[in-house]
Amino acid sequence: MTRSAARTWDPRLCLAWVALAWAVLTALGGCASTPGGAAPSHDIVTESDEPDARRRARIRMELAVGYFEQGQTTVALDELKQVIASDPTFPDAYNLRGLIYMRLNDMGQAEDSFRRAVALNPRDPNVQHNYGWLLCQQARYDESQRAFDVAMANPLYTGRAKTLMAQGVCQAKAGRTDEAERSLARSYELDAGNPITGYNLAKLLYQRADYTRARFYIRRLNNSELANAESLWLGIKIERRLNDQLAVRQLGEQLRKRFAQSREATAFERGAFDD
Repeated sequence: MTRSAARTWDPRLCLAWVALAWAVLTALGGCASTPGGAAPSHDIVTESDEPDARRRARIRMELAVGYFEQGQTTVALDELKQVIASDPTFPDAYNLRGLIYMRLNDMGQAEDSFRRAVALNPRDPNVQHNYGWLLCQQARYDESQRAFDVAMANPLYTGRAKTLMAQGVCQAKAGRTDEAERSLARSYELDAGNPITGYNLAKLLYQRADYTRARFYIRRLNNSELANAESLWLGIKIERRLNDQLAVRQLGEQLRKRFAQSREATAFERGAFDD
């Protein structure tokens, strides 16, 4: 995460953030995919192993990823159409198409795309993560859990912290607070620097009236450059519950100076701590 992106993180697990992060990850790994979801061999895939159709598709795929990163969604989708025309068995193309349709809020097309990617490569943890997050947005929590479980079952998966974070957020939305706390805590153990994990774990503990533990996580976030209006406001409410008026004033001053136009600053000025 770049410094500029870090200052605008969305503590509610912004869909665009998730889509971008996982599009980059899966697309860069796409050239190692095997047609039809076949199990990879033990040999390293080299240029001579790649069929012409896949090579052409991969080049177009790289262009599509670049356009997606730049926010040129329509252009990225057009490139993907050509990718799929060149190689309809390229699972990463359907995965990225699913992310694009999620950005466009077309959940039907997004689900169809992820289903195709899963059919081509059912063990791909990146696809399962994205599909699980889509299902979570539709409040299909049990199905979402199964997709996350498949992703986590892959012993070579390096994105466990992000999947545990998404899983924890979904479990909290489903009212499964004990499971959510466990998932978010495990994610935090793997990546303590992720502001979304830290915020959501602190928020969950605050809602459960576990103010001392909530303070630990939110203070670490607010003492970093990743603090924003939402995290400062949560910190204020936690410190107020713990009757630390000095900390409340200090955080409030930061909120006024750095995010004066935010709704959180307005709420602080009104004393609307329970909104």
